[in-house]
Amino acid sequence: MKVAVLSFAHVHAETYLRLLRDRSDIELIATDPDAEPGDLVRGKALADELGVSYRSSYEAVLAERPRAVIVASENTRHRQLVEQAAAAGAHILCEKPLATTEPDARAMIQACETAGVSLMTAFPVRFHPAFTALRHTLAGGSLGRLLSVHGVNTSSPPALERSWFADPALSGGGAIMDHTVHIADLLDVLLDGEQPAYVYAVANNHLDRHHDDTAGGVESAGLITLTYPRGLVATIDCSWSHPATHPTWGGLTLTCVGDRALVEFDAFPPLLTGYDTHRATPHWEPGGIDLDAAMLNGFLTAARTGQRAHPDGEAGLRTLKTVLAAYRSLHTGRPVPVTDAGSGRSAPGEGHDSSR
Repeated sequence: MKVAVLSFAHVHAETYLRLLRDRSDIELIATDPDAEPGDLVRGKALADELGVSYRSSYEAVLAERPRAVIVASENTRHRQLVEQAAAAGAHILCEKPLATTEPDARAMIQACETAGVSLMTAFPVRFHPAFTALRHTLAGGSLGRLLSVHGVNTSSPPALERSWFADPALSGGGAIMDHTVHIADLLDVLLDGEQPAYVYAVANNHLDRHHDDTAGGVESAGLITLTYPRGLVATIDCSWSHPATHPTWGGLTLTCVGDRALVEFDAFPPLLTGYDTHRATPHWEPGGIDLDAAMLNGFLTAARTGQRAHPDGEAGLRTLKTVLAAYRSLHTGRPVPVTDAGSGRSAPGEGHDSSR
């Protein structure tokens, strides 16, 4: 099956290329025409390093009629590439967030429905067997009534590797745009699609070493509180808070509090801890399943069979609504109903005190 990767902008693009390159059942082609000339971590230089067949443009790739396409571009470019891929008849896996505005997300979903192709949102943590066990535990009633959930999705600042993450015109926002969606999607699954009634957010850019000199930049730390119609309260720490010396790039955890039990879920538990005597810094080896590989397996199976891929575009839209409500809350300084979050949002840094 012919599979194409459109753009290497996202930090996950290289992982997808490596995983697909090594599969005997895949003919892989790729392009990254938006890379700056001479960029050694993107574009043809990366493709050559990985031994991946490279094309000069998106149009050249899509002219070869790949059955499946992975969109790993800058966030605000997702819509254009998804619409192009859908028009070419390809099933699509789109990096998260699905889009940065609600109209863009809805247009992407509609384009895929019109073309009769699947649109999948890249939420790999859904494929973790421990999360499946958590879901079944909750559904089985041993937790009792779920009272609250505390989610943490933190990482090193991705702008250290890809500068566009700190450019609102390309990213659509900072840590809230980048990290809220994973936890919001897991909550969506655990609560069977129930949407929060209100969202309240606070944020700052103190973790950005250039924040004193940068006007209108993006937030590097955020804390979001979600209240649900059933009375449940959830929080999301969505910060770029790991320093360069941290032993892991990122992490994701959930603490679920029920009236009968408490359960903690860690998506990336360390397999081995210790210290490197040369650097005197902690050394952690990751353990568990390769979530990106599991997600790709699900996507490729759907593309082969023509089945609807999950998590789909609607799941991406629901999480985006939470993100947009969070930015509206930053703008107003008050809790915001999700239904009133609007079709767009204020630019990062506008309408709120980023020093909070």
